[in-house]
Amino acid sequence: MSFTQLSPPLPLHVTDRGKGQAMAVIDYGPEFDLLWVVAMDEGGEIWCVPNPQVRMQANWSLGRSRAPTPGLGKLAPVPSVGKPAA
Repeated sequence: MSFTQLSPPLPLHVTDRGKGQAMAVIDYGPEFDLLWVVAMDEGGEIWCVPNPQVRMQANWSLGRSRAPTPGLGKLAPVPSVGKPAA
């Protein structure tokens, strides 16, 4: 297991939650998704978010648009940490 603090934090978009700042990444190893520790912009809640639910925020100068990623809605549901997918 490794815990990496991000300095500076990264602006991210969390599926179904909105914008936030990633402060750290937790890696439990090859059998698990990365977990992003994200402080949400609205409300200030802090969530550990599985990697498939995290996207970088739009950035005009880097050419990253707000358009949805093709196939984003086709992702399989993410199982809880520690529980194998059925």
